Amino acid sequence: MKMITWNVNGLRAAVGKGFGEYFKEADADIFSLQETKLQEGQIELETQGYFQYWNYAQKKGYSGVAVFTKKEPLSVAYGIGIEAHDTEGRVITLEFEDFYHITVYTPNSQQENARLPYRMEWEDAFRDYVSGLDKEKAVIICGDLNVAHTEIDLKNPSTNRRNAGFTDEERGKFTELLGAGFVDTFRYFYPEVTGAYSWWSYRFHARENNAGWRIDYYVVSERLKDKLIDAKIHSSILGSDHCPVELEINL
Repeated sequence: MKMITWNVNGLRAAVGKGFGEYFKEADADIFSLQETKLQEGQIELETQGYFQYWNYAQKKGYSGVAVFTKKEPLSVAYGIGIEAHDTEGRVITLEFEDFYHITVYTPNSQQENARLPYRMEWEDAFRDYVSGLDKEKAVIICGDLNVAHTEIDLKNPSTNRRNAGFTDEERGKFTELLGAGFVDTFRYFYPEVTGAYSWWSYRFHARENNAGWRIDYYVVSERLKDKLIDAKIHSSILGSDHCPVELEINL
């Protein structure tokens, strides 16, 4: 199976920048989006051959995730079952016969880490949620996790030490997630590769200079390791400040 996830930073804007053409060309079995920035009824997206599922934030023009799948899931869940965390349109879970597929847009800790305390609460709740599902069947998590886990996951670690997305606290929570029985698929295949990023600031010509961060992931249950085929970062695909990330897996 081929799976792709992409933070489009506004789907309507991305559609104007060639999203539809890339979607067709990619021909993924499951294609996930984050930061759609939509309310219901604001877009009519043609995805022939796919079932569409959307989770919208209550706040207009904010957050939001979607997932398009060729195979109809057994069930679909929105959010993680905790009201305090489920108003921002951040999670969709599809249940298939042999696995759960979770699309997530992790909260950003924001400038001066104003939202870091909430982010820590979210991290614990999300880890508990996926760990619970993992007891039932294997789990595939994809999306913008808003953290560069290690120093090789961003261009300038020393100058970003306390910035949102590279705080010790956020990195520690990602370590805890992996410790709960999950695998960062890109690092599974490419443990020492540098310069592999999925997000670049719109400022300072960051993308041209590849001054980026790897914050978009496929994270899977450890017992799926022998089914992994490859993980890719499609940095040449434009249309957002993020690029698509791919997982190929034998399921």
